[in-house]
Amino acid sequence: MSFSKKLLLLAVTVPLFAGAIDYAAEGKLWWAHVQFLADDKLQGRDIGSEGFEQAVTYVSGQFQRLGLKPAGDAGYQQTVRFESRQLIQDQCSLALIKEGEIEPLTLGMDASLSARADLAPAIQAPMVFVGYGLVIPEAHWNDLEGIDLKGKIAVYVNAPGPADAPAAVKSHLGSAAERWSGLHKAGAVGIATIAAGRGGRGTAAAPDANATGAATTSDGAVATLPGADNAAAPPAGERGGRGAPLPSISLADLALSETTGMAVSVSITPRGAEKFFEGSGHTFAEIQQLARDNKPLPRFPLSVQLRSQVAFKRETLESPNLAAIFPGTGKLKDEYVIFSAHLDHVGVGRPVNGDNIYNGAMDNASGVASVIEVARLLKESKARTNRSIIFLTVTGEEKGELGSRYFAARPTVPSKQIVADINLDMFLPLYPLKVIEVQGLMESTLGDAVKAAAEADGVAVQIDQEPEQNRFVRSDQYSFIRRGIPALAFKFGYEKGSPDETTRKNWVRDRYHKPSDDLTQPIDTEAAARFNRIMLRLLERVADAPARPVWHENSFFSRFTAADR
Repeated sequence: MSFSKKLLLLAVTVPLFAGAIDYAAEGKLWWAHVQFLADDKLQGRDIGSEGFEQAVTYVSGQFQRLGLKPAGDAGYQQTVRFESRQLIQDQCSLALIKEGEIEPLTLGMDASLSARADLAPAIQAPMVFVGYGLVIPEAHWNDLEGIDLKGKIAVYVNAPGPADAPAAVKSHLGSAAERWSGLHKAGAVGIATIAAGRGGRGTAAAPDANATGAATTSDGAVATLPGADNAAAPPAGERGGRGAPLPSISLADLALSETTGMAVSVSITPRGAEKFFEGSGHTFAEIQQLARDNKPLPRFPLSVQLRSQVAFKRETLESPNLAAIFPGTGKLKDEYVIFSAHLDHVGVGRPVNGDNIYNGAMDNASGVASVIEVARLLKESKARTNRSIIFLTVTGEEKGELGSRYFAARPTVPSKQIVADINLDMFLPLYPLKVIEVQGLMESTLGDAVKAAAEADGVAVQIDQEPEQNRFVRSDQYSFIRRGIPALAFKFGYEKGSPDETTRKNWVRDRYHKPSDDLTQPIDTEAAARFNRIMLRLLERVADAPARPVWHENSFFSRFTAADR
């Protein structure tokens, strides 16, 4: 059956009560929340800013007005502490050492230091090129096999590599955190990374610095991973044109650090790369071509050592997650379904067409507005659910899913009682809702619940239409997935080759992480209201189901279990 015929079949099965819903009115209520959160007065809701605090006050007030119960002893707010690290440029240096000869490197031209990790003030260590630096058991691939990395710096190409493994496997194991975990266990004391360069099949492990220095973590054409690097002395015009590098933000809770033991972190530029390979028997041009062709890479010791000297300016800041509970009334009331969205955006940055406020209307005032509206619909329906539902807005998503990582590790309710996360991040109501793209649709029994919820309103569901982007592991739901909690995430779907596909892709190209993601863009508010009703129905289904959601046995994500909590 064709896609269009499926939509027609669903349309004639819509229950009669759906026609009584005033989607226009509900859409206006949803849009009013977006208007407040994405107003210029909130200055892009960067964490630690006055604008973000205004957003916190607004959402807390909405939760209180609806009579939702605070999810923690401290009220709706869960304080998350961060450390901000900024490299002091004139106290940072890099050099290559060979047979006692010192060759200084030009920061920002030959290589850049990163403040993503709490680097050692000074270190000198030998280097080993480890190919892609990947260990993927599913593909019988191990770039570290037979390599002595103890006390050494691992140099690798930041690319997915040619290993024959599913995209989800490569995305997880190729993430910055997992790569470093494997390298650190093998004895490495630091990393030096090289971008694959044009022609390679993506640079999925390299954070992408956008106009405000934030990592591109939710969508877009570049499949990047959490954590925006803070390069010392970047070339003019980079980092938003501000001159000095932007601070790197990390969780202050050292137990949740994903860079423990990383004494040095360097990004090697194409200009400086040949200096690193000199005398090794290999050239950067050779390595670059192999990576561009997506071929296996050789592994070998480099003939030079790296000397690094670093100084930081450190600050601490706090920014809250907000959590409110709709209490269940059944036997499973002490279990929880989470409905989440991130409240932060990237703040103020480089002007584009004279506008320097990155409002984040769709990313992600839209998701927070839906959290508020679904909570309102649930309360006003006087529904009674078996399980309790947590309405959660998290901080620090744009810094690398930090707020959700903190909540998933330090929840305000017993962690083993959390059964699912339904996450909204830029669901993009840009056109009428005919089909919902569900990330994670085939991974757990939540897929059946969302199918039933959507089809009851005449809306079809589809899997991720751009699986190469690996979006399922690139937003806040992944913080919960890694703790063994089944999850889903969503976008408005489209038929291949349709005007809707063009609209969405144009939005990603023209507005994603740009000041134009503001209140002047065309949005289908009635479609957003219809989406909210489906989310309400989904939450009720999951909350009332006799059994907890579970991963399918053949899902990659089934490796994450309750034991990980």
